[in-house]
Amino acid sequence: MKQTGDHLSDVLAICRAERAVTASFCLRAPWALVSEGVPGTMIRIARGQPYWLRVQGRAPVRVMPGDLVVLPLGHPHVIASDLAQTPIPFARMIERFARGARDENPLTFEYGGPGVQTRIDSVLLWISAHCRHTILNLLPPLLHIPAAKAAPPAMLSDMLQALIEDSLAQRPGWRLAGARLGELVMVHVLSNHFSAEEKPEQGWVRGLADARISRAMAAIHGRPSHNWTLQALAGEAAMSRSRFAQEFKTLVGESPMAYLLQQRMAHAAQQLESGLPLVQIAEECGYESERVFARAFKRWCGLPPRAYQRNARALRKEFDALK
Repeated sequence: MKQTGDHLSDVLAICRAERAVTASFCLRAPWALVSEGVPGTMIRIARGQPYWLRVQGRAPVRVMPGDLVVLPLGHPHVIASDLAQTPIPFARMIERFARGARDENPLTFEYGGPGVQTRIDSVLLWISAHCRHTILNLLPPLLHIPAAKAAPPAMLSDMLQALIEDSLAQRPGWRLAGARLGELVMVHVLSNHFSAEEKPEQGWVRGLADARISRAMAAIHGRPSHNWTLQALAGEAAMSRSRFAQEFKTLVGESPMAYLLQQRMAHAAQQLESGLPLVQIAEECGYESERVFARAFKRWCGLPPRAYQRNARALRKEFDALK
């Protein structure tokens, strides 16, 4: 049997990167860049002089050399040597310096004035919809991990640096390596974040800390399409049905069946974005008919499945048009 703490692996296993693109910027003070947001998870590490990072609606953060910063859902932000500077759009730099499609080649450029240098290396990950809907949307817009607090020491920065250097060299297989190494960095970042929380706010994290509840959660994560009943899940936890239902809701913040629905719908969103037929998705998510599934999905996200799928395709085309 797994140790209780390892059930976090069952949750983080859905954090898969479909692809990755890297970038390296040499910036000399004074400089300032603004991003309107990116369609993925951005991870950055810097060397040289510290810089400022301000996520829209949040207080600015001073980023020191070796610190990791993560924008889980790519929120709009500004990075600058001095926030008093008027920022230049990242899009302008991309138009000027990108070599071909953004997901085909790394982006490198130099920008700024005559002052001291900051080098920022970054990787943009396209994370699976399942992970976005169940994990990333629970995180704050910015995760800032000081170099001294990264766990294991220096491991995260070393992995990210290896990823950047490999992609810049464009060695054979670098695209696949980029996605897989990016996943590994992301999993370590999330593990670091959740492990550091003394009193985690995320209900599913509290649930994972309980040996019995975590077994039921692992069963849901492992087989979301299974015809789970409350009694069956209570059996996984080796608890009575009433006791299990009460403790699950106390820890996780929602009922076992509501949690199961969330996992199924997030899984369905990922399949919709992948372009699978609706009837197949309904069956794999444990629904007897496409119509019943469509109603459940609309209640979950506010859009019918086909509309969600069209929107996902439109967003992908819109992003591709910017390359």
